[in-house]
Amino acid sequence: MTGVPAGEGTAPEGPVVAIPVYAGVSELELGIMMTVCRLCGGEGRVRTVSRSRASLVTAGGLVSTPHVLYAALPEPAALLIPGGPGAAKAARDPLLREFLAGHAALPTGASGTGLLLCGAAGTLLGRVVGGPADLADTLWGYGPADVHPGEVITDGLLTTAPSGLPALHAALAVAAHLWGEAAAQEAATRLGHA
Repeated sequence: MTGVPAGEGTAPEGPVVAIPVYAGVSELELGIMMTVCRLCGGEGRVRTVSRSRASLVTAGGLVSTPHVLYAALPEPAALLIPGGPGAAKAARDPLLREFLAGHAALPTGASGTGLLLCGAAGTLLGRVVGGPADLADTLWGYGPADVHPGEVITDGLLTTAPSGLPALHAALAVAAHLWGEAAAQEAATRLGHA
């Protein structure tokens, strides 16, 4: 799912979407996000990123290797942040928090427990957010302006969504910012979500 793309050592042409990955990431949410980026932007438009290139085990037991380290990532044009049962632990990683805080002004889509990563990085402060209903009380602890449990919410360049298939909405919102509404709509249609 996250094999090394051809020409990894060269700077990609066009916008790159960074997807932070961690042990216990949801392969469903990660797969949705990567697929939308590839459908809209083509190969090489998405990079999974982590603190090391060591393989990690996803929530479903798949082994995945991140494309690049945070320090080696070309400047991203957007972020997609999948959730998963490992998100609470990953949110304690200072390097990940610094990475997310440093790119808070970019178009960002977060789903499920991926919102914990945003919250730990301080990027939910003063924002209106959606997300999983079971995380509503936890999300309030990050200082958002409002929380809409179980809903997909867009506040400026930040789109937040519940866990699982709603990650598609977060990915499509970011794709629309980078590649236009038409490309995002075509990707939605190709994925059977018209």
